[in-house]
Amino acid sequence: MCGMKIVAVGTDAKGNINIEELRKAAEANRDNLSALMVTYPSTHGVYEEGIDEICKIIHDNGGQVYMDGANMNAQVGLTSPGFIGADVCHLNLHKTFCIPHGGGGPGMGPIGVKKHLAPFLPSHPVVPTSGIPAPDKSQPLGTISAAPWGSALILPISYTYIVMMGSNGLTEASKIAILNANYMAKRLENYYPILFRGVNGTVAHEFIVDLRGFKNTAGVETEDVAKRLMDYGFHAPTMSWPVPGTLMIEPTESESKAELDRFCDAMICIREEIAEIEKGKVDIHNNVLKGAPHPPSLLMGDQWTKPYSREYAAFPAPWLQVAKFWPSTGRVDNVYGDRNLICTLLSASQFVEEQAAATA
Repeated sequence: MCGMKIVAVGTDAKGNINIEELRKAAEANRDNLSALMVTYPSTHGVYEEGIDEICKIIHDNGGQVYMDGANMNAQVGLTSPGFIGADVCHLNLHKTFCIPHGGGGPGMGPIGVKKHLAPFLPSHPVVPTSGIPAPDKSQPLGTISAAPWGSALILPISYTYIVMMGSNGLTEASKIAILNANYMAKRLENYYPILFRGVNGTVAHEFIVDLRGFKNTAGVETEDVAKRLMDYGFHAPTMSWPVPGTLMIEPTESESKAELDRFCDAMICIREEIAEIEKGKVDIHNNVLKGAPHPPSLLMGDQWTKPYSREYAAFPAPWLQVAKFWPSTGRVDNVYGDRNLICTLLSASQFVEEQAAATA
């Protein structure tokens, strides 16, 4: 990437960066060490206890620290990339500074750098940008976007959010994001293994639910749980990343306690459905998880060959009788789709025919 060689560094059993492995890699490459990319808190859902030592190792060996700002909603008002030791960090205005969290995009955000890197920030040939405030001497590396400040469509939302929240409100949002994740992890820990925790037994703003064991006990995989969540009215959380066979859950600061409980209740119900398979009460290959999701077209069809009722497929929890978000289609064969690309555009002949019909 960019003419550089990427050296991967492993993690320890608790999900933290393996500091000794990092130290050896940094020392072995100190003659041409460029930078370390690190996310804080990590996508494993823990605050790296040794983040200051990690930054020091890189700096002592001539490198810079680039911090991914994807998890800034667990930092804002509580700490900062510069205080931690990062030299560069991008901020996601469309993620961290939007309600609901995520904002819908487009992706947009400033790049924050330490003072010694400010002269090299990119500029623009039409509207010179450089750094804010402008450095004493500017040596921009070039232009990196077609428009001077990138895609600005999200900026009014982010600006309004920041102004209305204020510093106290932004700090409170970070605390709520962390509190929400810990609340959900605590509610689910008796039903699913929580993969990583910090030294005090808590998580950061997100956490990982380990589903890998269910493949052996019930033939259930992560996709089955994700698809069944659709029957409960939820789009599944991040699936099989950063750890295969898991769900990475980030409630953010946007959701109410009632909504957090509704999701937890759905996950607990699904765990009970898995238990039914484990006990041999339902078929391991033909069950409500393997059949999920259940769209209206399937439920209202003349034929129903499932070993469970239509009502149980569609309304597994009481609240769904009052309000339900329906999946629009049943499960697709992902592997087949990946291996057999189908163009949905009209063929040239059909396009000509449609044009002729439209102008007739």
